Amino acid sequence: MATIRFERRIAAAADTVWGLIAPPERISEWFPGIVSCRVDGRTRVITLASGIEMPEEILTIDPLIRRFQYQITAPIYRFHRGTIDVIALGESDCLCVYSTDSDPDVLALVIGGGTYGALKEIERLALASKGA
Repeated sequence: MATIRFERRIAAAADTVWGLIAPPERISEWFPGIVSCRVDGRTRVITLASGIEMPEEILTIDPLIRRFQYQITAPIYRFHRGTIDVIALGESDCLCVYSTDSDPDVLALVIGGGTYGALKEIERLALASKGA
């Protein structure tokens, strides 16, 4: 099993960043290539720009430790788990960590590119909300 992890320090309050990540339906706002999603209970189905739908199971939404975990359940994966942690470093400073565990290994690389882009977009949105 492969693991890829990216982290980004963001000059915004951890709660601001968490507010972008915690609502599962907001993923299409910040994850590259996801154009829409629908959520029904603990199931989230994302739609990729190619039109492919990928089902996911929401494993954890923990506001206390600011952790969101999900598992892609599409048959292309034998196993997948994505974890996003938002760690407060100061009043307007946090670390956002996005990790992916995947089997087959190569699919971790595919998602890894997306998670890197997602962190950049989360930062952009968080900083834009500070100016609003």
